[in-house]
Amino acid sequence: MTFRKTRRILAVWLLSLLSSTSLLWAQQPQRQEFSLQEAIQFATSANINVQTSRLDAASAEARIKEVKSTTLPQVSLGSLLTYNAIIQRFILPAGGFGGPSSTTAGSGTQPDNAAVTAIPFGVNFQGNVQATVNQLLFDASYKIGLKAAATLRELSQKNVTASKINVAEQVAKAYYNVLVSEERIKLLDYNISRIDSLYKETQALNRQGFVEKIDVDRLEVQSNNLKAERQNVQNLIGLSYYLLKFQMGLGTNDVVVLTDKIQDLNPDQLERSVAFTPEFDYSQRVEFSVLQSQITLADLDYQSIAKQYFPRVVASATYGHNNGRNNLGDFFTTTWFNSAAINLQIQVPVFDGFQKRYAAQQRKIALDKARLGSNLLKNSIDLQIRQSQITIQNSLQTLRTQKRNLDLAQEILRVTRIKYKEGVGSNIEVLNAESSSREAQTNYFASLLDFMLAKVDYDKATGKLYTGN
Repeated sequence: MTFRKTRRILAVWLLSLLSSTSLLWAQQPQRQEFSLQEAIQFATSANINVQTSRLDAASAEARIKEVKSTTLPQVSLGSLLTYNAIIQRFILPAGGFGGPSSTTAGSGTQPDNAAVTAIPFGVNFQGNVQATVNQLLFDASYKIGLKAAATLRELSQKNVTASKINVAEQVAKAYYNVLVSEERIKLLDYNISRIDSLYKETQALNRQGFVEKIDVDRLEVQSNNLKAERQNVQNLIGLSYYLLKFQMGLGTNDVVVLTDKIQDLNPDQLERSVAFTPEFDYSQRVEFSVLQSQITLADLDYQSIAKQYFPRVVASATYGHNNGRNNLGDFFTTTWFNSAAINLQIQVPVFDGFQKRYAAQQRKIALDKARLGSNLLKNSIDLQIRQSQITIQNSLQTLRTQKRNLDLAQEILRVTRIKYKEGVGSNIEVLNAESSSREAQTNYFASLLDFMLAKVDYDKATGKLYTGN
């Protein structure tokens, strides 16, 4: 192989390598860093449910404009070309109007075979072109419709906010779940490293005849159990990340890095992060605000029935041209005749069989039900706040207890290991201390996650979880 051919092959190989490398680079998943607030802010824009609620708001806005457009002039153009294949005839007596006719003697009736005249009534081709303008002048229910439109706009925006609050709750819980799981796996790694060190030390002591083989086997079992538990936690972390990315509206292949940390938090700091307020403004809850808008809509719907008893005034104007000929060519070359009309229509409802009366009764019942729902929602909010307060207090007390147990278990483990190394303790004591420490760690992180989730529920109950636009 010549040097030139070798150089050409290397050039082709290098180009293919560069192209494949650039393709892999383009396919690299996107890496993003998020604090909790940044994750919530991102989710309130990218989440599918939020986007759907925004589309509903846009649809409501279009509906409002549709209602307002009824007061604008309604203009229509129309044309009609008719071909009378068989022209209808107008039947007259043979003598014409008032002329002599053949009658039977003294009967005053015309016999069946009496002669008549059939006159064509029309032409072969007829056509007209017409423009019509309709203008609503007065409708008592229109002002009610404008008020309802404004309320509908507020309601649609509140529904968007409610959707964002739900997304913020889901993202916060998923975020905390990931943080706690990551801290748990860090401790598992530390425990595995500690057990492995102890395992190697025990192996060395066994080779020197100071400990039995069963002590080495017990530590190997402990190490295997820890590694299996770590793998399970690692799988749960991956699942938690998938859930978080799903709630945020990210792709499953995107890489998310959480910047908030919880390893430095203690129960005192967590307790200071919760402030119980003796009084609560129900309007801070978007559900209550949504229900108030629904009550307003129900009231306007009830008022609109009474407005239907008022007269309705509509003005219209029509202008057009028409023509009719027996020959189609004459139809387009002859003069067309114009016409115009102006109409004023007043519709006064008199009696409708009590339809409006019964419709008003239904609207009134719907309004009363909405008001009862408002009272029920207030009681429900009070219950949610009280429940969340008690849950936070209980979880905080449990967290303090588990933190104390964790500190004691770690101290017991430290002392036990020292005794074992100095030959005054047993391998069984070390294993028991390891198990107690690991159980205390699990209980602590479980109580920490419970507190975080309880705080999210309390913030949602008091309307403080998400206050953005």
